[in-house]
Amino acid sequence: MKTPTARERIAGCLLGGAIGDALGAPIEFDSLEQIRARFGPAGLTTYAPAYGRIGAITDDTQMTLFTAEGLIRANARSVDRGIVNVAWIVSRAYCRWLVTQDGPDIQDADLGSAVSGWLITNDVLHARRAPGTTCLGALSSGRWGTPQQPLNDSKGCGGVMRVAPVGLIATGGRAFDLGADLAAITHGHPTGYLAAGAFAVIVGEVMAGSDLVDAVAAARTELVGHPGSEETVAALDAAVELAARGEPSPEEIESLGGAWVAEEALAIGVCCALVARDPRHGLLLAVNHGGDADSTGSIAGNLLGTIHGRNGLPADLLDTLEARDIIEQVGRDLADAFVDGKMLPYQRYPAY
Repeated sequence: MKTPTARERIAGCLLGGAIGDALGAPIEFDSLEQIRARFGPAGLTTYAPAYGRIGAITDDTQMTLFTAEGLIRANARSVDRGIVNVAWIVSRAYCRWLVTQDGPDIQDADLGSAVSGWLITNDVLHARRAPGTTCLGALSSGRWGTPQQPLNDSKGCGGVMRVAPVGLIATGGRAFDLGADLAAITHGHPTGYLAAGAFAVIVGEVMAGSDLVDAVAAARTELVGHPGSEETVAALDAAVELAARGEPSPEEIESLGGAWVAEEALAIGVCCALVARDPRHGLLLAVNHGGDADSTGSIAGNLLGTIHGRNGLPADLLDTLEARDIIEQVGRDLADAFVDGKMLPYQRYPAY
């Protein structure tokens, strides 16, 4: 197979995550027994109706797109002014997502241009698809968290499931810090944001050409030593150990957890990507379990799409994917901003 270009990997990451999200959407709240009762012993094998259509995306893809948009805007500000607070710019993007959800009133009255731009004008992104209560509550508070000043004690998977774009533009410690900081905007438990940092590193290493095994090892190295990293390190170790035994059964996948919290979602997504024979196989494995199937499908899809590129994804699943044109446009915009070795400057600010 021809090695994907950087642009193909970026498109593959965003589209693969959206496919996994759409596959998991109709079974997100079902047990494994319910999935098999609905679809047979093999479980779900292709898209099923969710939210009134086939191939429907959820808040996982919506927030991933707004992450990418925030990074693109941060890059433009950096070029224009020579300095940028990336996490603050992305927090404004998340406020735009909150507006699309008709969520609780935003207490910060000074949003100004935060609600402007092209992405927010797309009606399909205004669909409410079981958005996470932690994200809604945190973003509507008028404040935003950092690892140094956490907003809450949540370690739900709503931070990790949206940060894949970070790994498309950064590697190593830069990806880790930025991924963690963007998750900490809404999720204040160390596991909630450190798992996101680890995911960003894995995507970044694959984007740079590493195989997935080495990418996971690099993320583990970044994790070790961070206060509160023990849960995420243990979850990644469990994922690698399970994958090393060969293709796991759905019951074995469930041994990694229900994926409602960050480290479990990351572990399931990583394990399924590690054992995948091809993207379709890995995506279906990632959603056929009792738990947060759209998030694990999204995480596995981000990884498999980065590995195989856009052209390696199943054509039939691409053809009926909701918002495909929007996702592809965001991928092109992200590539325009960051390919050819360009990288967004990032430093942690002591206070925001």
